[in-house]
Amino acid sequence: MFLYIFGLVVFYYVYRWFRELKRVPNKSEKYVYITGCDTGFGNLLAKHLDTLGFCVIAGCYTEKGEDELKKACSSRLCTVQLDVTDNESIKKATDAIKALVGDRGLWAVVNNAGVSIPSAPNDWLFIEDFKHMINVNLLGVIAVTLSVLPLIKKAKGRVVNIASVFGRVSPFGGPYCISKYGVEAFNDSLRMNMAPFGVKVLCIEPGFFKTSVTDINLIQSNIKKLWDRLPQDVRDDYGSDYMDRVKVMMKQMFVKMLDGDLMKVVSCMEHAISAVHPRSRYSAGWDAKFFWLPLSYMPSCIADVLLLKDVIKPKVSIL
Repeated sequence: MFLYIFGLVVFYYVYRWFRELKRVPNKSEKYVYITGCDTGFGNLLAKHLDTLGFCVIAGCYTEKGEDELKKACSSRLCTVQLDVTDNESIKKATDAIKALVGDRGLWAVVNNAGVSIPSAPNDWLFIEDFKHMINVNLLGVIAVTLSVLPLIKKAKGRVVNIASVFGRVSPFGGPYCISKYGVEAFNDSLRMNMAPFGVKVLCIEPGFFKTSVTDINLIQSNIKKLWDRLPQDVRDDYGSDYMDRVKVMMKQMFVKMLDGDLMKVVSCMEHAISAVHPRSRYSAGWDAKFFWLPLSYMPSCIADVLLLKDVIKPKVSIL
C-alpha cells in the first residue's frame, strides 16, 4: 500500500514538472508592469524579464532607480515613477500604461513594492505606525491592481502578488504580518472573482531573503528608535538589557537565516508570469517550504511552543 501511495506522489510531481515547462508564446508582444523596481526582487525581475524578451514597465519610487534600470536593460524596458500610496501617482502611471499597451491590454502586473518597518512588539507602536505599512503593503497592492485590472482582463493576463510566508504565520509583532495576511486574502478573493474572465491570480510567498527590506542595520536602527520613544514603565516591563538581547539575537540567528540567492524568488515570479500553467501559490526559499509553511498548518498550541522558544521574552514574562 505504501509503495502505491509513494508511486502516485512521484507520478504527480513528475507530471506537474512536465506540465509547468511550457511557456507562453509571443513574449515580445506582452507587457508586464512591476512595482518596486528600485532594488531587490523587483529590480532583478525587471532585468530578467527584459532578457527573456518581455516588454517591461518598471515602476520606480525614485528617479535614480529609473535611470539605473534603463542603463542596465534594453530599449524595450520603460519606466514610470510610482508611489503606491499616492492615488495621483498611480493614475498617472496607469494613463501612461494605457497609451503604451493600446488594444493588446496588459499581460501581467506584479505587485512587488513593500516595506518592513516599523516592526516591533505591538505595545511599542501607535496606530500611525500600522497605517503607514498597511498603506504600502496592502492598500498599495489593491490600488495598483484595480487601476490596471480592465487592461489585464482585456489580455486575459496575470496578477502576481508578492505576499510573504508571514502572511500565513505571525512570529513577530507590528503591521508587517497583518499587511501580508491582507494580501493573501485579497489574492484569494480576486482569484475566484477573475477566474471566469480567464485571468490568473498568483501569489508568491518568500521566506527570509537578503534584501533592503531585511537589512539588519536598518531593522536595528528602527527598533532602537522605537525603544527610545517608549515610556519608562514599558521599558521596565521588557528589562534594561532587552535591546542588548535583541542585538545578540539579530547577529546569531537572523543574519544566518537570510538567503542571498534572490533568484529563487525571481524564478517563481517569472514562472507565474510566463508559464502556460502557473501555480496558484509559490513558496520561495527552503525556510518557507520546510519550516514556516508546515508551521502554518499546525494547531496554534504546537506552533506557539515552537515559536516562543526563540522569542526574546520581557522580564515580566510568565511564559
